[in-house]
Amino acid sequence: MGSFIGRSIIAIVVGVIVFGLAAMIFASAPEPQRANSEPRPVAVFVEPAARETVALTVTSRGEAEPRTQINLVPQVAGRITYVNPDFIEGGFFEAGETLVQIEDADYRLAVTRASAQVAQAEQALAREQAESDLAASEWEQLGEGEASSLTLREPQLADARAQLAAARATLQSARLDLQRTRVSAPFSGRVRSRAAGLGQYVAPGTPLGEVFSTDTVLIRLPLTDFELGLLGIPVAFNAAEEGEGIPVTLTANLAGQPQTWMGTITRTDSAIDPQTRVLYAIAEVEDPYGAAATNGVPLAVGLFVNAQIEGREIENAYVLPRAALRGEDSVLVAEPGGLLSVRTVNVVTSSSERLVISSGVSAGEMVIISPVRGASDGMRIQSLDSDGEVIAAYSATIETPEEEETVEGLAETESSDDNAATSAG
Repeated sequence: MGSFIGRSIIAIVVGVIVFGLAAMIFASAPEPQRANSEPRPVAVFVEPAARETVALTVTSRGEAEPRTQINLVPQVAGRITYVNPDFIEGGFFEAGETLVQIEDADYRLAVTRASAQVAQAEQALAREQAESDLAASEWEQLGEGEASSLTLREPQLADARAQLAAARATLQSARLDLQRTRVSAPFSGRVRSRAAGLGQYVAPGTPLGEVFSTDTVLIRLPLTDFELGLLGIPVAFNAAEEGEGIPVTLTANLAGQPQTWMGTITRTDSAIDPQTRVLYAIAEVEDPYGAAATNGVPLAVGLFVNAQIEGREIENAYVLPRAALRGEDSVLVAEPGGLLSVRTVNVVTSSSERLVISSGVSAGEMVIISPVRGASDGMRIQSLDSDGEVIAAYSATIETPEEEETVEGLAETESSDDNAATSAG
């Protein structure tokens, strides 16, 4: 029993000693420093806002179409005896060049018969004219009073003249049919397709092929109401009435190479498309296979092209990277001293690359073009240029009104604490 009590006393004494040593170590440990709770400035990329005169442009797309495209058909019947070697898919031809020749033997015979009828009618008219003159002469010698038209053979003379006119018309019709055995186009162009060949019998209206003109190519460009405002053109635009057309640059990739053609918008459609609610502007390119061809590459029919249309000019505008726009009408500006400011701007137009605004910033101000999470007025930032060099950083010497109020409140609190301590002393 005595040994148990002794061991208990020793354990209690050891515990007291250990607790005392732990208390001494805790009391002598240095007080930990308080971590800085102020947020670090956010690094952002900026670009200066420069005021300049901006020429607005509108981007659209369309397909190149020929001004004139027709189905080539004969006006007479017969067997095809000749086909032009260039009358094939993709072939070129000149205006009036014979593309298809139809057998003309029957039509030559018809011309001969009509010529004979004309000769007979002319002879009959000459005979009737002589008899009419003779009747008039005899009446002057033997007759009394006024002679009747029948006595003077005037109806017979009129009938002979009518017969001659009809014979001449028949001859002219036969000659036209003979000319129509030679099928041609009234314009220079290219062959899109051919549907008839040598030896085939064709009737009037039988399709021989499809051809189109190469003098002018048309591109229909859809424009919204907003884009019409950027161009500054009326809905019923017509270059013939307004003066000059609107320049347009057409681009496309052919064989892996970018190509460019210059054209002009000459008019707009007569009505707005009821399905898409857009108005089509008509761009024209003259001589697309000749003078307008870029580096020998023509603006081929059927090619889908991009169009850059020159619009009106805006003075005192600001051009910024598209990344500067936040939402619909806001940008972020780096204020002096490293503080962020959210601005509402008036957006004139924007594209995938640039933003044009007319108000909301001033010349020389640094506009933020990099993403900022949770952006708000007064946020602390560090401005960097495109090379990553620091332009400006947050400065603690520049205090916001909220910071000044906080400092004054802390000073009053410390003063109150000191007075309380003096009173207690």
